[in-house]
Amino acid sequence: MNKVIISTNKSPKAIGPYSQAIKVQGGITFTSGQIPLNLDGNLVSENFEKQVYQVLKNINGILEERDKSLSDIVKLTVFLVDLSNFDILNKVFEKYFKNDSFPARSVVEVSKLPKNSQVEIEAIFNDN
Repeated sequence: MNKVIISTNKSPKAIGPYSQAIKVQGGITFTSGQIPLNLDGNLVSENFEKQVYQVLKNINGILEERDKSLSDIVKLTVFLVDLSNFDILNKVFEKYFKNDSFPARSVVEVSKLPKNSQVEIEAIFNDN
């Protein structure tokens, strides 16, 4: 299988031994889970809504590196430390995505995330 490792300065560097994203044969790109870190690698805020916006900004940085946009995302997997934030997550998504470009999505509650973040999101997007 052919694969291309994607790395960009438009999103925070990986905090472990993994790639920011990988493009595979067929034009599909998989991002690693993005957490709410700024470009300096620091958590942006304790506020959940601000964390979601930062994660989406980080995903957008990877998209921009590939000359893609939010409408190219086909699937998101969201990990939340507290599922009671589900409604806030939905409100942010309604503002961030256009109505006709909502990707497929799964939301999973987890016990803990790296750097004590409250949200982590993985994206799969069309990279043709």
